[in-house]
Amino acid sequence: MTHADRPTDTLEALDRVLEERKSQDPSSSYVAKLYHKGLAKILEKVEEESRETVEAAGEEGTDHLVYEVGDLWFHTLVLLHHKGRTGQDVMQELARRFGVSGLVEKASRPPKEQP
Repeated sequence: MTHADRPTDTLEALDRVLEERKSQDPSSSYVAKLYHKGLAKILEKVEEESRETVEAAGEEGTDHLVYEVGDLWFHTLVLLHHKGRTGQDVMQELARRFGVSGLVEKASRPPKEQP
């Protein structure tokens, strides 16, 4: 079984690779280069991929949308790792919310963390 056989395996593999890229030479890895350029560059990529996802949603068909959402998810994972978190952290948060009304969940959210 490869990591692509189960989505959770793919996420775990991505988490490992993204963490490894933090210590690699920026000239040898796109992700290492993003980490090296810092938060502003990573946020720029997340914003760009968000915009491209919205644009793809307005097109006929869904293949391009899936492609762009893949880019968006990837770059948000880079952002999470840059901030010391992982995709697994997001999965745990989603699991916590599963089966809870969205209205109830939103009303129960704690105040946002202060910088």
